[in-house]
Amino acid sequence: MSTATHAHDHDHGHGEAHDHHGPPAGFTRWMYTTNHKDIGTMYLWFAFAMFLMGGTMALLIRAELFQPGLQLVDPQFFNSLTTVHGLVMVFGAIMPAFVGFANWLIPMQVGAADMAFPRMNNWSFWLLIPAALLLVGSFFVPGGAAASGWTLYPPLIIQQGMSIDMTILAVHILGASSIMGSINIITTILNMRAPGMTLMKMPLFVWTWLITAYLLIAVMPVLAGAVTMLLTDRHFGTSFFNAAGGGDPTMFLHIFWFFGHPEVYIMILPAFGIVSQIIPAFARKPLFGYASMVYATSAIAILSFIVWGHHMFTVGMPAAGNLFFMYATILIAVPTGVKIFNWLSTMWRGSMTFETPMLFAVGFIFLFTIGGFSGLVLAIAPVDITLHNTYYVVAHFHYVLVSGALFAIFGGIYFWLPKWTGHMYSEGLGKLHFWLSMIGFNIAFFPQHFLGLAGMPRRIPDYALQFAEWNAISTVGAFIFGFSQLLFLYIVVSTIRGGAKSAEKPWEGADSLEWTHLPTPVPYHTFETAPVVK
Repeated sequence: MSTATHAHDHDHGHGEAHDHHGPPAGFTRWMYTTNHKDIGTMYLWFAFAMFLMGGTMALLIRAELFQPGLQLVDPQFFNSLTTVHGLVMVFGAIMPAFVGFANWLIPMQVGAADMAFPRMNNWSFWLLIPAALLLVGSFFVPGGAAASGWTLYPPLIIQQGMSIDMTILAVHILGASSIMGSINIITTILNMRAPGMTLMKMPLFVWTWLITAYLLIAVMPVLAGAVTMLLTDRHFGTSFFNAAGGGDPTMFLHIFWFFGHPEVYIMILPAFGIVSQIIPAFARKPLFGYASMVYATSAIAILSFIVWGHHMFTVGMPAAGNLFFMYATILIAVPTGVKIFNWLSTMWRGSMTFETPMLFAVGFIFLFTIGGFSGLVLAIAPVDITLHNTYYVVAHFHYVLVSGALFAIFGGIYFWLPKWTGHMYSEGLGKLHFWLSMIGFNIAFFPQHFLGLAGMPRRIPDYALQFAEWNAISTVGAFIFGFSQLLFLYIVVSTIRGGAKSAEKPWEGADSLEWTHLPTPVPYHTFETAPVVK
């Protein structure tokens, strides 16, 4: 390790006239940066800002639902909250957070100097800002923000004001950002690996992102097409989805969910990658079944294209269509189960310690599995017809997206923060953040299974009296979970600003290139010369 560090210092010792080793000072550093670490950092901060914004909307939703009756907000605004909360969390928090990780880690893990297209990388980040402003700004235009649900279904969408057009434009811009990011990631992984780094030697995080990037390129244009058709239906007299003009609103559902279902895997595969880096590091043994993990990830990605109809069991598809989508959905549980099995087998008889990253990874496995099982319940067409559009569905997707994607992001931040900053976070506070999040999350979302089974519909500001108790409990949990994220902000900021010096390699079991071949904190320019992987 020391030789690598020494060599690195030596590279920089020839006093070049241009400032080659450090970033320029001030705002312009961030504005024009092409450095993958800077861009990764910006993505992560942007995602966190959007997470707090989406979280505030969620707390307003839950505050309204604390008691039956209309309490705080009018129904139209409530619907706007549920809609924009969904859009902001999906496109503004979860996806940019994972792209932030990709930017930071992929060059370091494959032994590349930077991303393949650094300028495009900068551009893909800065596109997020106008898109976020359009989404959040739509609250302030006449008629208020989009109130159609994040799925933007017609005819609801045809009937609303200019906020819909802003949303459509935002989705277009976000889609362009995602596609550019994906092209960059794929090119980096396929063309810039260090000598000796074969595909089957890559860390799993890199694998999951390679597959995710292909998914993004496949489905983002489909979404762009669907929202463009909505736009022309609204303004140019077409009737793609307008039954009065000979169109079909159900067609939108097919096009949207052909994007929408792979999209949920886009949000979970990088989480699988992060967890597959954390668990072997704290179990202190190699990942069990590496090849099967790669094949399972690929299988999930392929199957994700043939399950979209499970969102549409109630629209009147023929029985054969319903059956096909039901069996395909149940089938996708198999490769997911393989992954769960491999993580558990990695932990089996390992010398485990439970630092904060590991807690989040174990929490992830446990809760994601619950989310997976409630997904299997919803996959059964006759059951889904009863549970469709109830809070059971809300419980299901929050178990896979919050305790799935978000917990993996938290775990990943705690895991790599020492590497990124050179400082160690406070372990006590990290554990407190985990337990508050874990307890708050379960109090918030577990009761929603019961509400759904009892028949409470989603996206409503008011409800019948029999649902009052569980809703009150759910709201309490949401506030615990929401406010515990301020603790997370404090932990991260205090770690960046200083704190205990991190060891060269704080996690003894971590074995990917960024831990073995780079000093802590990582230098501004990653690899001057590519490492050779044995």
